[in-house]
Amino acid sequence: MTERKAQLIVDGKPESVELPVYGSSLGPDVIDVRGLIESGYFTYDPGFMSTAACDSDITYINGSDGVLLYRGYPIEQLAEHSSYLETCYLLLHGELPDAGQKLEFENNIRYHTMVDQQIHQFFNGFPRTAHPMSMLVSVVGALSAFYHHTLDISDPEHRMLVARRIIAKMPTLAAMCYKHGVGQPFMYPRNSLGFAENFLHMMFGTPCEEKEVSPVLARAMDLIFLLHADHEQNASTSTVRLAGSTGANPFSCIAAGIAALWGPAHGGANEAVLDMLAEIGSESRIDEFIARAKDPNDSYRLMGFGHRVYKNFDPRATVMREVCNEVLDEVGEAADDTLFRIARRLEQIALEDDYFIARKLYPNVDFYSGIILKALGIPTSMFTVIFATGRTPGWMAHWNEMVSGPYRIGRPRQLYRGPAKRDYPAVQITAAVS
Repeated sequence: MTERKAQLIVDGKPESVELPVYGSSLGPDVIDVRGLIESGYFTYDPGFMSTAACDSDITYINGSDGVLLYRGYPIEQLAEHSSYLETCYLLLHGELPDAGQKLEFENNIRYHTMVDQQIHQFFNGFPRTAHPMSMLVSVVGALSAFYHHTLDISDPEHRMLVARRIIAKMPTLAAMCYKHGVGQPFMYPRNSLGFAENFLHMMFGTPCEEKEVSPVLARAMDLIFLLHADHEQNASTSTVRLAGSTGANPFSCIAAGIAALWGPAHGGANEAVLDMLAEIGSESRIDEFIARAKDPNDSYRLMGFGHRVYKNFDPRATVMREVCNEVLDEVGEAADDTLFRIARRLEQIALEDDYFIARKLYPNVDFYSGIILKALGIPTSMFTVIFATGRTPGWMAHWNEMVSGPYRIGRPRQLYRGPAKRDYPAVQITAAVS
């Protein structure tokens, strides 16, 4: 922390408010406005777009330069050299594991994948038509009933235990949400399989036939989890932190994050990509929709292009594009599906057309991940469930970081614009008219 100060002068008055300025290791420095309350002012920042609600050592984003770092490591390097579980360890512990730590962590996850048998009965209360996210948010919250009295969130070992538990159980619960919807028996996890491979086994295997999972598809699934593992102080992560600031059970905090992620403005972008491709419907209609997207008088916009954070390119999309091609080659004939052909043509246009290049409307991670998930045979209703599964270690890392140090319950302020104080009107007694 530095000794620099910022001065706030209101209405040109000689009295000013001095506010400390703190330096960051990367990114903008921050002005500490906590002392403003003593001067009778709050800051006003709808959406918290210019407000740092915490300090964190976990993830850094530079949207202008297309940078995403997990604990200082570029996402491209992690995608090339690491695995999802190794990245989970990095997010939780701050450093990459050595060989022994990696093996121990992977085994801890492997042997915590099963859920209590009573959870199976929990699903019977949902209609078959229930959205998978409605089931996921419910069953994750229900885990707090199984792990509550034995959990001490002030104990670092307990916090790491709950982190491992929930990371291990999320793919099991996610697959159960899918199986319930299609009326198939739940598939138990297999300890002989890796994390992503096990998830695909639970999704698509049946007691009648054990589905062999292609290494190419398992690796693609692992990368989707890895690339979505954290993304700094987004809406769902901030929700987890805010819920956690009350001292709530961590499973309920993660359930709150899942609820926030469910919103179409946050976690539903890759699902929107598939909806867009279905709306276009035919390669012959691509030019029509491109013209609509370019028309300033038309509100239509293409989904999966550009990013509100990354202004030049999405570093995750660079990795995902290569994986997308590998997956489409692996699935063979399915790669000739009309939607895939539309997607590849749209990608070509976005990368070559001056209109898209000038506006930096590049294909983003949601564009490619949506195509990959469809190629894997995963229905669009499950896309956000998979997003939540991948994001779990980031949520847990932020929850643990907050709980590990001194923290205060979150209490945002407001700009009140309602009526001033007024007295309740005297009761008027009106004589009845005969």
